[in-house]
Amino acid sequence: MLITLSILVLVYLVMGKDVKPIIEKVKSVDLTKKIRSLMEKLRPWALKAGRVAARPILQFYYVLEDENTSTLDKVMIYGAIAYVIFPLDLLPRSVFKLLGVLDDGVAVLFVYKRIKGRITPEIVRRVEERLDEWFGVEFEVV
Repeated sequence: MLITLSILVLVYLVMGKDVKPIIEKVKSVDLTKKIRSLMEKLRPWALKAGRVAARPILQFYYVLEDENTSTLDKVMIYGAIAYVIFPLDLLPRSVFKLLGVLDDGVAVLFVYKRIKGRITPEIVRRVEERLDEWFGVEFEVV
């Protein structure tokens, strides 16, 4: 249910609609447990998608985990992560080809623009450490 409501919030926000009634329904859900369960699903997806694709999703995850993040932002971020990593799409890739890929990109870009100010140097460090753990250490060429 949380996944459905979160994606609905994301779609409503993109369309400029009021999400307050949906947020009220979500306030009773224990988001902490749901957020932690995302990490279990995130790693297998990341290993398939690659380091570059995983970076913004991990940034979202760590902003989502922050207790100072508002309920609206948590629901929006949760919806974006779920939309990207779970095999459900409003525009299926198998039917809509390029458009089916672009809808994931639109979700990520929309959320990134809303929360980029919350991505601290500490979050960037944690993301890079997690990526190094999953993919091995990446060396910078200077």
